[in-house]
Amino acid sequence: MIGRTVTLLLICIICFGSCKSKKTATTHKKKHRTERVVRVKQPIKEKDTKAEEPDVVVVPVNIPYSERVANYINEFSDIAKEEMLQYGIPASITLAQGILESGAGAGELTLKANNHFGIKCHTGWEGDTVYHDDDERGECFRKYNDPKYSYRDHSLFLTQRSRYRDLFKLRKDDYKGWAKGLRKAGYATDPKYPDKLIGIIERYNLEAFDEEVLGKKVSTTNPDDSKIGTYSVKPGDTLYSISRRFNLTVETLKEYNGLRNNDISIGQVLYLHPVKNQ
Repeated sequence: MIGRTVTLLLICIICFGSCKSKKTATTHKKKHRTERVVRVKQPIKEKDTKAEEPDVVVVPVNIPYSERVANYINEFSDIAKEEMLQYGIPASITLAQGILESGAGAGELTLKANNHFGIKCHTGWEGDTVYHDDDERGECFRKYNDPKYSYRDHSLFLTQRSRYRDLFKLRKDDYKGWAKGLRKAGYATDPKYPDKLIGIIERYNLEAFDEEVLGKKVSTTNPDDSKIGTYSVKPGDTLYSISRRFNLTVETLKEYNGLRNNDISIGQVLYLHPVKNQ
């Protein structure tokens, strides 16, 4: 009897241990499943990345054309005059080409490549490029980091190619001759290209910038000879910057001071008005 009791007791102990072991295993399994669910639920960084993307900047071009042209002239006339001083291309021609080719700064090629003169890649170009539909689809055009580089490249493009050589035999104030010469040399295929340039120049009086550079447009003031103004050259000054400051042209300033070139030195005293018996 005692033997049977002991046997039953052992069976109960074994069964109880087995049940406890199953519960422990089950609990561990549930805990493991919960951890896996937490790991899977993680794709939050994708939303954060999208939130950090910059907004697309839309350039407003819905202003009257005349206002856009006025803004363009105000922005780039000084650069055009500087290019005329350096390379001899009339500022009126440079500005008129810029206005026409760039749509007064609002053209697609200008907005995406800072290309103001429609200059294509051509052989030897090693700078950045962009593709744009023109005479043919997907033509290669030059791309610039800043519009001023487009202006400088325009000057180099004309001065370094032999087919434009005859242009530089013309007077610097002969904008009509330059406009016709550009078409003849093959700058543009449009037969009305010269008329378009001339029309822009005369409508917006761009020839006045040529006159400024050439010294034809002098100050209308008649200074008292007893009060002749002078200016002492400071570090960083150029004849061009001084002429702009005092509403003169470089040629006029050189004439007042008997200068044969644009070289000046710090401390040099320049006359700002004509001097008798100079």
